[in-house]
Amino acid sequence: MPIEALRAALLAGASADGFGGDHAVSGHPEEPPEIRGALARAAVLMAVTTEREPQLLLTRRQAHLKRHAGQIAFPGGRMDAGDASLVVTALREAEEEVALAREHVEVLGMLENYTTGTGFAVTPVVGLVPPGLLLHAHAGEVAEMFHVPLAHVLDPRNHELRMGEWLGKPRRTFVIRHGGREIWGATAGMIVNLSKRIRL
Repeated sequence: MPIEALRAALLAGASADGFGGDHAVSGHPEEPPEIRGALARAAVLMAVTTEREPQLLLTRRQAHLKRHAGQIAFPGGRMDAGDASLVVTALREAEEEVALAREHVEVLGMLENYTTGTGFAVTPVVGLVPPGLLLHAHAGEVAEMFHVPLAHVLDPRNHELRMGEWLGKPRRTFVIRHGGREIWGATAGMIVNLSKRIRL
């Protein structure tokens, strides 16, 4: 997928049929009452390499972490009091987690907020980065970092809906497979939303 198509899609605005969060993927129009009104602000960086076949940067979180342990995720985290914006949050977290210097990131825009079942309102920040950057995973937070082809993960034919259970209730989640890995949950949901944005 050409970078210019991605750039144009971010300028076009929100997708009318994007998913507002895990609850929406499961078919519920609103967040569960136990988290509604108490959502923590967070941001992630969807870093796309500027090459002929663009790649999307992902990480796998360490197994000992308190939240989302062992899951595949974008670099990102909770907004700090000193962050001037959610874009700053995403860039700061990417620096901390994978040593991606913010001066290497061209921010294209943001997707609609995505509410997680764990009580976060996540703002995905989409940015372009040069290929071949030397990155380093923060050993305390990141077990591994890797790239996946952007065209593959954005292809709706690779977006599988799987039934499961969350806190004793039925739950649907997107799963995207690549290279023996499974991207699922909020990370997959945000990728699906980017796919919908590009197909506007």
